[in-house]
Amino acid sequence: MEGSTSFFSRLEARARKLDSLLCVGLDPHPADLTENSALAARELCLRLIRATHDLAVAFKPNAAFFEAYGAEGWQALADVIAAIPDEVPVILDAKRGDISSTADAYARSVFESLKADAVTLNPYLGRDSLEPFIKDPYQGIFVLCKTSNPGSGDLQDQLLATAGQPLTVYEKVAQLAVKWNALDNVGIVVGATYPEALERVRAVAPNLWVLAPGIGAQGGDLKTALTAGLRADGMGLLVPVSRQISQAEDPRRAAEHITLAMRQVRRELASKSARAVSPYINPLAEGLLKAGCVQFGSFTLKSGLQSPIYLDLRRLVSNPALLAEVGAAYSQIMEPLHFDRLAGLPYAALPIATAISLQNEWPLIYPRKETKSYGTKAEIEGEYQAGERAVVIDDLATTGESKFEAIDKLKAAGLLVEDVVVLIDRQSGAAESLASAGYRLNSVFTLTELLDYYEAHQRIPLDHIAAARAFLHAV
Repeated sequence: MEGSTSFFSRLEARARKLDSLLCVGLDPHPADLTENSALAARELCLRLIRATHDLAVAFKPNAAFFEAYGAEGWQALADVIAAIPDEVPVILDAKRGDISSTADAYARSVFESLKADAVTLNPYLGRDSLEPFIKDPYQGIFVLCKTSNPGSGDLQDQLLATAGQPLTVYEKVAQLAVKWNALDNVGIVVGATYPEALERVRAVAPNLWVLAPGIGAQGGDLKTALTAGLRADGMGLLVPVSRQISQAEDPRRAAEHITLAMRQVRRELASKSARAVSPYINPLAEGLLKAGCVQFGSFTLKSGLQSPIYLDLRRLVSNPALLAEVGAAYSQIMEPLHFDRLAGLPYAALPIATAISLQNEWPLIYPRKETKSYGTKAEIEGEYQAGERAVVIDDLATTGESKFEAIDKLKAAGLLVEDVVVLIDRQSGAAESLASAGYRLNSVFTLTELLDYYEAHQRIPLDHIAAARAFLHAV
């Protein structure tokens, strides 16, 4: 039902279910048709859908090849989209871009008339030109960031003067896309033909989904693109392939071959990542599991949902040796940061912040969950001076909501905040939310690293690991 789930939560759930990143492009080039007609274009695409619908994470029909046939082509495009199973997202490659009522009309055309799930857009006209397309989280967009064509650098590679290190235009677009992604329905287009740009964009937008055209006919290399553009969890990169499949003697076999190649590369990268993650992952992963801070099974959450994993870092208070190890791990992460005081968040992070404070003699304060109704009626406990920098200490990062509440209280007291430090980043949007407001999220390790460790060391059954990954990326 529309509006019930975000576009990228649905896309990611399908990617995880299929263990694939393949987007099948539906580009009926006239040279590939039995005759140059809308009917022939329609039939080619329907054959591809029948052959690959259970292999495709998404389909991407290119509007231009249909529009060239006029009204008949438009009807053929509608027929093609209607033939795609409901569970497979449809990304209309149309590269629209306009403002006001024109943008509204384009959005109605894409989502109401053609019934696509997402569309590629040109962000050159700014946020207001995108708003009609992203007001419903169920509907998604991919904004052009660094395109795959040879002339993309004419504008996209130009440097912008900034207060810090200069940014390219495409890096600025990526930054803006992070801000625009409040409803989890904004992604970006970065050509696989430019792996350096993919890597730079991934640094700017660590969690956004990237549509990466250019593999195969345009010269992009699959392994190079995946290495440069995948997120830390092995997701976040959707690879559209058109002619390698449509021109193959057996399109299904070609799609299967590409899928297997992607899996192999992702396994190799995951293996390297497992050996190169935080030096604390080994002892802390084992300690957290043994202490029951990480549990697998079936748990009813506060929301009422049933979860296959539960994180309970409050149990650290009963394990002083493990708590000391956690404090030491935080301390190393915090060495390069600039701050005057720790600001521990009640309640789970207060013992952690105390351990860090005692190990380093860093002064500690904490914002109260509720204002005192007696005595000093303080909202922040401890000594501090307005103008000092406070680093926020918490146990987990999920959406970032609780961090903003605490930061607001600290700022109201005249304190400056630049950094938030947690033990585990659940990779559920906190980093992006904080970054869009000008704050940095620092973590000892991510939940993906934790799950990768348990999988690599066979500490948890694989079905539990798979269930945890699927659940945490679906909610």
